[in-house]
Amino acid sequence: MNSKERLLGVWRGDAVDYIPLTTWCFGLRAPEHLRWQQGGSARTFWYSLRMEHIHTLPQPWDLEDDFRRVLAWQSLGVDDVLDVSVPWSIHPAVTWEDRRLEPGARAAEPVLVRSYQTPSGPLEHAVRRTGEDPGPGWVVQPEVVPLFEDYSIPRAVKHAVASPADIAPVLHLYAPPDENARAWFAGRIARVNQFATTHGVAVQAWSAFGMDAVIWLTGVEGAIMMAMDHPTVFGELVDAVLRTDLARTALAASSPGVDLIVGRGWYSSTDFWSPRLFDRFVYPCIAALAAEAHRYGKPFAYTMTTGVEQLGRRLIDAGVDVLYFADPVQDLASLERVRDLLGGHLALVGGTNALTLASGDPARIHQEAEHAMRVLGPTGRFILHPVDALFPDTPWSGVETLIEAWRAAL
Repeated sequence: MNSKERLLGVWRGDAVDYIPLTTWCFGLRAPEHLRWQQGGSARTFWYSLRMEHIHTLPQPWDLEDDFRRVLAWQSLGVDDVLDVSVPWSIHPAVTWEDRRLEPGARAAEPVLVRSYQTPSGPLEHAVRRTGEDPGPGWVVQPEVVPLFEDYSIPRAVKHAVASPADIAPVLHLYAPPDENARAWFAGRIARVNQFATTHGVAVQAWSAFGMDAVIWLTGVEGAIMMAMDHPTVFGELVDAVLRTDLARTALAASSPGVDLIVGRGWYSSTDFWSPRLFDRFVYPCIAALAAEAHRYGKPFAYTMTTGVEQLGRRLIDAGVDVLYFADPVQDLASLERVRDLLGGHLALVGGTNALTLASGDPARIHQEAEHAMRVLGPTGRFILHPVDALFPDTPWSGVETLIEAWRAAL
């Protein structure tokens, strides 16, 4: 089997030749013998275009780099996936102005402000520019205020949606893909599919922000308080995000070049939502997205790194086919319990963690990988994967040890 056939088999529940090993790169420092130069710039750290549109990288990274990363992993026997981030659109009447407020009474650091004018009125988004150096390879805080950006959540002076009155204007900023966005996506998929077909690589499309978008717009406390104090208004915001998510999902799922649809759920777990609020606001969206992917015959994956033992059965009920992730480290998930609750009902990805690779303990890496493969492998739907990505502080020696442990346990 080639890599695409193997991963599709696990995602869909078909028999495969062996348990795959995959990784996601979020600034992994590559060893010198696997680096390359492009456009006069060294690709010291590896990323993925999953990060496109929502992160600012410290070095250039484009589609050709994604291709080179895939080939590098394949040379090591590791399966890799090409990620496509599905675009959205902004209403053509929207304009905005960026400005920087120097330190003063409002904040000890400079404040970056983006002021929008929309058909439904003005909107302002203000974020402190803290200016810290995260270290080589890590994503950086941008010089302006994007609508969707993890950096902005804890640094916001004013979130884009600070009150119910801000919901109408913000809807113009996250709209379904228009003709230009669709044309961009068609061009991207054509290039990706040509490479993927030649090299037997699976393609997954990131088409839904879900509650992640809500948290980006409101902040964590703002979302939770609005859900409890103004549930009807909060539901309107969630529904508006879902409309664009469904349009992005339909665009991706209708493309023959896409093998898997993925929805973000980092801000959807029990770290943020009680089971009651999850069932009211999150579950219906997941179910709708899964149904849209299935309408085009594509499996649907959901990314939720914590709360799997509590919410995993609800994901099955919603129609999720692939769970990113089953994490025994940060989620403290019992893999035996995960197997008993979820095994065979959906594909489980995970079993080990990037923190384990960074521990510098080969025995721990071997034990964790072997345990995961022994417990989850017999389900027939398991992919070994260090949760959730390989970061700039992930040593290459840990990656090599994981590959060694995986091969030994096959």
